[in-house]
Amino acid sequence: MTNQYLSGLVLEGRRVVVVGGGGVAQRRLPRLLESGARIDLISPAITPTIEGLLGNPSLSWIERGYAAGDLDGAWYVVVATDDAAVNDQVSAEAEERRVFCVRSDDRSRATAWTPASGQHDNVTIGVLGGGDHRRSAAVRDAILEGLRIGELAARDVDRRPGVYLVGGGPGDPDLITVRGRRLLAEADVVVADRLAPQQLLDELHPDVELFDAAKLPRGRAAGQEEINRILVDRGLQGKVVVRLKGGDPYVFGRGFEEALACAAAGVPWTVVPGITSSISVPAVSGIPVTHRGVTHEFTVVSGHIPPSHPDSLVNWDALAQLHGTLVLLMAVENLPAIAARLIEAGRPAGTPAAAIADGTLPGQRMVTSDLAGIARAMADEGVGAPAIVVIGNVVDVAAQGRDVPSAARPAGGAEQEPTSGEGAGVVG
Repeated sequence: MTNQYLSGLVLEGRRVVVVGGGGVAQRRLPRLLESGARIDLISPAITPTIEGLLGNPSLSWIERGYAAGDLDGAWYVVVATDDAAVNDQVSAEAEERRVFCVRSDDRSRATAWTPASGQHDNVTIGVLGGGDHRRSAAVRDAILEGLRIGELAARDVDRRPGVYLVGGGPGDPDLITVRGRRLLAEADVVVADRLAPQQLLDELHPDVELFDAAKLPRGRAAGQEEINRILVDRGLQGKVVVRLKGGDPYVFGRGFEEALACAAAGVPWTVVPGITSSISVPAVSGIPVTHRGVTHEFTVVSGHIPPSHPDSLVNWDALAQLHGTLVLLMAVENLPAIAARLIEAGRPAGTPAAAIADGTLPGQRMVTSDLAGIARAMADEGVGAPAIVVIGNVVDVAAQGRDVPSAARPAGGAEQEPTSGEGAGVVG
């Protein structure tokens, strides 16, 4: 067995050569780019993903095969072609020039091995498994997970005092971000909304101070001023304060109000974005908010104020003229008035509509109708708040997806085009 000496290379500003433009190079390039290296990629062809990386000024593509002398000035080389003769040529030249060389095809003939690596804040984990890639990856993943959820003493080591505005996602505890879950493990204080993933509160450290910041519809509610006071007070005490919200902190979550309160008091604050319920709840119900050939836009609107209210900031008449998807949050009570206004302003009464209650949770329910009948359908089925209302032809697209036998659906339910951005929707 070859013994290795694990070391961290400082490659910033230094020349690195990657030979080969296939899948291995595609996997290695992102971390090399993160290191700040100046990378010359030598290959007659590259994958589409690598082509997309060429906008990075640190990456240059030399569009040809490898030639003698290509390692001049290099500090590190990665050989990732499927031609053994080329790989031998590169590694031999690297040996002559005393340049460390990684080989994807034969690690026994390499002078450097790439560890299974990952990052947790400013800590980089690297694991070498003696040639067993699966083992090294599994050990790396276990270490990272332990750090992220606090099992490896991260609560005592990595904590940085301040207020963290954490989006908890739509409700399912598995849909919170990795960073959000890790911060809960490190918290001294948690201020939690009713719509935040409640199961995660049971995992808190026994010493955590927990505040209930629930705002019940037409019921008891924690005042925003009191929430701000708690955040500022505990933040000034030098504690790690997690403000746990449902969805995303900045999507009708008053997150920036709390950020401004912290900033005014001199308390460090950080936003940790979450998965917004406006997209995720329809998605898990089989409704894509966009779909090729059906809609080119979607609009998310707060319905907590009826259209006729003098404080309303929504141009409902303009919304009625749009052809895309309309997603309504906090609109259950005012839905009859909203639907009537949209119809009056020109949105067809027969526009498909759906309402999803308790999205992503075990009790999730969905009712479908049209714009004219969705409020009545919700009342008849006893579907109340919290609920997401989706108005648009994508609701019918979802119905088509449900009619497709599961064995005939593409893996993961993903469209083939487009393949970038949030437009790559889920159809079933």
